[in-house]
Amino acid sequence: MDSSAPDAVAAETQEKRVLKDAGGESALSALSAFLEEDMHACNRAIVQRMQSPVPLIPQLGAHLVAAGGKRLRPLLTLASARLCGYEPAPDRQRHVGLAACVEFIHTATLLHDDVVDESTLRRGLASANAVFGNKASVLVGDFLFARSFQLMTADGSLRVMAILSAASATIAEGEVLQMATQNDLSTPIDRYLEVIHGKTAALFAAACRVGAVLTDRPIAEEEALDAFGTNLGMAFQLVDDALDYAADQQTLGKTVGDDMREGKITLPVLAAYDAATPEEKVFWERVIEQGEQTDADLPRALELIAKTDAIGVTIARAQTYADAAVEALSIFPESELRGLLERTVQYTVNRAR
Repeated sequence: MDSSAPDAVAAETQEKRVLKDAGGESALSALSAFLEEDMHACNRAIVQRMQSPVPLIPQLGAHLVAAGGKRLRPLLTLASARLCGYEPAPDRQRHVGLAACVEFIHTATLLHDDVVDESTLRRGLASANAVFGNKASVLVGDFLFARSFQLMTADGSLRVMAILSAASATIAEGEVLQMATQNDLSTPIDRYLEVIHGKTAALFAAACRVGAVLTDRPIAEEEALDAFGTNLGMAFQLVDDALDYAADQQTLGKTVGDDMREGKITLPVLAAYDAATPEEKVFWERVIEQGEQTDADLPRALELIAKTDAIGVTIARAQTYADAAVEALSIFPESELRGLLERTVQYTVNRAR
């Protein structure tokens, strides 16, 4: 036996790890570090705006802050503003206020989603509804939506308000559309893509677009950032849907198989069902459409997902959107920030590799 083989395997494994990290968490960390001062200001604004004389609101807010999160959406607002040449000053911090606004919209939707989905985990910790109850989560979600509109009003731009309020409405439409497609394996892929555009990509797009609006950049740059955010959001949600059938609970930050248990129609399920044998189709129809599930069904579903390469199909489509996101940035001159955004795009896909 070649004694060098183990060393070669180890080297190859290390190379793959380095390549993955180059477009993975290190990319997001580098973007956060580049915008460190802005992000600190944004986090301070978030904590300040979560204050209320009603004790339960800051208590639940502290729970959300402690749960962490990548703050990707506000990062995109800050990065887009900087990419378009926004120069802040002590009395000129519009980008920070709007980044906090975007995070409030996102967090409000998470609170409502966890109640609707009856989720018990969020980012690996007990979800707010599991700790404080459904009523508190819904009402604090409403509070955060209200705070987001206060921040929009304080910014003073009707254009910004139009973009972010439209995104808020689109998110709600996406969630309702997802509910309408639940348990329906005949859902066309285009309808599924419409769902994830509404529930995820619309806010990514708005978070990026307002950055260009802050600096009165040409409409071409505004539209480029909108396209960047849209495609990044699509890739992000596709990978999230893949991870529900491909990650362990610690990595995923929620219970593995939640989407299946809730009868959600996602691309991994649609791809597996499309490639299934007649017997396998009966299985999917029972667990998804009829909602009749046993403890043995999740392992069987994971087996069928792997057999049909449904994860590979999903990641391939996510990569297509990721490539489009990178292409959208080509209108901007090459810079360190543009490079960090391009690496962050690849991070979204690499999470499932």
